Amino acid sequence: MFDFAVFGSLFLTLFVIMDPPGITPIFLALTSGRPVKVQRKMAWQAVCVAFGVIAVFGICGQQILDYLHVSVPALMIAGGLLLLLIALDLLTGKTDEPKQTKDVNVALVPLGMPLLAGPGAIVSVILAVQKADGFGGQVSVWSAIVAMHVVLWLVMRYSLVIIRVIRDGGVVLVTRLAGMMLSAIAVQQIINGVLQVVQGA
Repeated sequence: MFDFAVFGSLFLTLFVIMDPPGITPIFLALTSGRPVKVQRKMAWQAVCVAFGVIAVFGICGQQILDYLHVSVPALMIAGGLLLLLIALDLLTGKTDEPKQTKDVNVALVPLGMPLLAGPGAIVSVILAVQKADGFGGQVSVWSAIVAMHVVLWLVMRYSLVIIRVIRDGGVVLVTRLAGMMLSAIAVQQIINGVLQVVQGA
């Protein structure tokens, strides 16, 4: 039987962690200046990458971490450091990037991972899959994961309307705001990882 309690619990957990409303300004900042068609494609790619990463870790995440001898806190700290680098670029409006990195697909990194499929979401899915009882429980877990990614795609897909309204000046403002938000998320993720290391010592 489909377990609505499991579905609702995981969906709400992923909603809080992945934060669709909060991802909107970051998505707009990272994809600004690109044609609308490309932005829509990047929204789809980001969701596909995030789902692929979440699915892999949901199926065999614990085995992967054990094999690599990587702890969850280490994963959190590494993800936080990567996000912090991106956030600093957004805050400072860095324009002196090497030519070969200008066309890097931000839908893959940092949008797909670690922004959407970050350590928090990965750990939540690993635990939910392990705790799910029987076929009905597994269906409930994976339904919640799919539903969350549909919500993420809809939010990013239709956030493009905002760009047409705020224009270039607004995009710069959104970029700085996104950098500030992203830096706070990154620092908090690093702090959480360090605290878990200290508590586990």
